[in-house]
Formats: sequence, C-alpha cells, structure tokens
Amino acid sequence: MPFSEAKEHAPGHLHHIFADPYSAFDNLSVERQLHLRVALQTLVCEPMASAALTLRVIHGWENGGFEPGDLAHSDHPIATLDALNQVRATYQQAIESAAPLPRDTASLLAGPLAEAIEAAEAEGQTLDEETRTIPARWPAFDDGLSLYTFFKVYHRLTYSEDDSYRSIQCQTPQGPREIHEFHLEEGEFAVIRPAEGTSGDSVLVLHVSQLEPVMMLLQACRT
Repeated sequence: MPFSEAKEHAPGHLHHIFADPYSAFDNLSVERQLHLRVALQTLVCEPMASAALTLRVIHGWENGGFEPGDLAHSDHPIATLDALNQVRATYQQAIESAAPLPRDTASLLAGPLAEAIEAAEAEGQTLDEETRTIPARWPAFDDGLSLYTFFKVYHRLTYSEDDSYRSIQCQTPQGPREIHEFHLEEGEFAVIRPAEGTSGDSVLVLHVSQLEPVMMLLQACRT
C-alpha cells in the first residue's frame, strides 16, 4: 500500500511556531486566544494578503451521508475579508430563499476516485466492490490513501470532531501539502497549504454552516 501518500499527526508549519500545537488550542491553554490569533495570521491572513488564498465551501453531505458523489463545493479566490463576507452573503441569500447552493462542476472526491480506480485496473489490479466503495479500503490502490485522507477531513468538517487540532501531510496533484485542521468552539475549518520548501496557494476549507462563525473568528483575530 502507498502509505507515503499521506500521514496524519505529522509535523507541519505550526510545529515551528508552537512547542506543542496539539495543546496550543485546547480550552485549558492559558494563551489559547493568542495562539489562535498567531495561527490564523500565518495560515490564513498572510496568504490572503498575498492573493494566494482560496476559500472552499463544502456542502451536500447530511444526515450521516458520505457518498463521494454527494459532496459538493465551490471555490472562491479571496484577497480580503470583504471578499469572504461577500461569499458568506451569497450563501446566506441562497439558504434563505431555498435556492440551490453554489456548486463547482469539478468534484472533490468522486471524479478523482473514479480516475484512480480506472488507473489501478489499467495496471492489472482487480478491485472488488468493497474496495471501490468503502473509503477505508481506498489505500489499496495508488492515490487512494490521499483520497481517503481528504475524505476524512471533509467528513470531520461536516460532522465535527473532538480533537481541537490536527496536522496532516498529504500528496496532492498540486504537490505535497500540509493540512491544518481546527475544530474549535469559535468555528471549524481546515487550511491546506504548501509543504515546507514548496510553493503554491493555500485553501481555506469549511462547511457552509461555518461561514458565519469563521468570518467572525477572522474579524476578531484581525482587530
């Protein structure tokens, strides 16, 4: 199995800033708010100010569902908090009017999964139905572990998680990336950023329900 594609609880950028990032955002940490401000500044505000940040809003999974084809998203380049607020307002208007939520045509999981399965079978692998449909079985083929890793991130962002912070290393089509995942009282989100020594844009990922909380969190951290 290609276990080098991804590794959870792997050291990342915040390990250069905090002695122990896994406890830095815990409610018991005396300097929790300062730690959060510093993390958001380096992970979100700096790439946003450099026009190198994309907001990814996910939706579609509900009532415990997690079919890859049901996961929808829309990506929005944002360079200011005003731009983020405009995206929030667009979603809020759609929700209030019971209109379809913004949705990009490209899929986050279903398309890449189909391509990975097709490539594996072209190389002679025989994949049974369980391997095709059960996310925990995806690491049996190339790119499957990275897909499973992102599946778990999107699932936790949709249905929440007990751990306040998680650091992940993962290979992506854009190159090696760090995933910094937060589940806080103030809001739940993840930031995908280039791994140390590499270049590229960052992605702020959150569930549609977290647009308002994360917007308020970023505003508080900027004041």
